[in-house]
This record gives sequence, C-alpha cells and structure tokens, in this order.
Amino acid sequence: MATEILHPISSDLRLARELADIADAISMPRFRSHDFDVSLKEDRTHVTDADRAVERAIRERLADARPSDSIYGEEYGTQGTSRRQWIIDPIDGTANYMRGVPIWATLIGLVIDGVPEVGVVSAPALNRRWWGATGHGAYIDDDLSDSNTATDRRIQVSGVQRLEDATISYNSLKGWDEAGRLDPLIDLSRRVARSRAVGEFWSYVLVAEGAIDIAGEYDLKPYDMAALEPVVREAGGRFTSLAGEEGPWHGSALATNGELHDEVLAIVAKRPGPPLRA
Repeated sequence: MATEILHPISSDLRLARELADIADAISMPRFRSHDFDVSLKEDRTHVTDADRAVERAIRERLADARPSDSIYGEEYGTQGTSRRQWIIDPIDGTANYMRGVPIWATLIGLVIDGVPEVGVVSAPALNRRWWGATGHGAYIDDDLSDSNTATDRRIQVSGVQRLEDATISYNSLKGWDEAGRLDPLIDLSRRVARSRAVGEFWSYVLVAEGAIDIAGEYDLKPYDMAALEPVVREAGGRFTSLAGEEGPWHGSALATNGELHDEVLAIVAKRPGPPLRA
C-alpha cells in the first residue's frame, strides 16, 4: 500500500485542472462527431463509451500523480481507502451529451476527511470552466479555446436578500414529485420572482456566478455534487442537502447565495401536515 502524502490544496487544484484538460480532449471531439456507443446501466440510465474513456483517463493520471489517494467514479466505483478521495463524474449530463445539447460537463472533486476541498467543473461545449478550492476563491474561464490568454475571472454569488426578488432553478418537476416534495417546491416557486428548470451542473455554477440565487434537486449521488460544493462555497454561497445536511452525501442538493439559505430550507424541508378535516 502506498504511503499517504499530504499535498497543498494549490497543488491539488492544479492537478484537477489538468485532469479537466485530459477529459475535454476526449469528450469534446466525440461530442462534435457524435461517434460513441450507448448502453443502458442497471439503474436504467444511459452511459456512453466516452463516459468510460474519460473516467479511465482520469484514473490513469491520478495513479501516476496521486497513487496513495482513493477514487470514487460514477462508472468504475471506488478504489482505495485514503482520507483523500477524488470523486469523478466523467460526463454529468450524459442524456444531453447523447442528444447534442451542450449542457454537460466533467466534474472533478477532491474530498478530504469527508469535506469537499477542491472542485473543477469543465463544460467544453459551452466553452466554460469553473473551479474553486478552500481558501483560494472561485473562478470561471469563459474562453477555453484561447490557451495563450488569461481569461480567468473571480466569481461571487448574488447579494439578493429577499425571496420575492430571487430566481430559483429546480432542475425538474419529476424529481421533486418522485421525492414526494412537489408541494414545497410549488410553495417556494410562488414566493420567488422567477423559477427555471436549468438542468445538471449548470444551475449550481450559475448560483456561484450570481446569475441565479437558489438551485436544488433530489435523486443525486456524491459524484453529482462533490465538485460543485467548493465552487459555490468559495463564491460566498452555501451548499447543503435539501434537509440542511452538510456535504454531498445525502442524495439531494440546495445551493444558494447564503443570504436566502435558511429561509429556503424552512420551506423545502417542511414536512407535510395532517390532512384537513372535512
């Protein structure tokens, strides 16, 4: 067993961005050419050979650069038991990827002792990449095509303080309905200024950018969230489950600008009351 080594977060962030470069070099040409094979997993979700190729390439690089770290990926599961765990979603938004919709990304997160410390979200079809790391802030590069010019800029959440002025993204009605939480979502939607169904990773990075104020959904895995949490948190926001639990371990996500978090939780985490008497 390899000896566990402590690395500075800045070094981990550089590596995570390198891993994103590796992923984009595989996923983007396949997306453009639509040259991939599709199969159905046991959970009835689709996977392409591009998903698997991206995750394999990331694992191979991590084996060289961080041999003592553990890995948890969507396609190949868990490897190792280190307190430092890389959590990978090779293509978040595979359904979009398959249909030619550009809203998909590779999510690369580093969790240390259960806490997400580094996150990189790379969306080459949108020509954008976001990243955040504890103590280093959150950033966007919105011109991946120009590798010779520094196009990084720091991002931060909105300053919206009133729910009636806020914009929410809920991803899909179906997910909330299947979780038995459609009524609280409708209640929240009635209280905000605008509601949108921005899907996948994008609603969370839009919270980090300050473009929207609230994002939440059910039926998530840690690899859907681990990379997003540091980006939102380092942009000044909050990221919990829809029940208010910390970390990407609880099957749901609520990201806000921080100002509205407790008020939103009070609505979406509210348990249904007893039926009304006739």
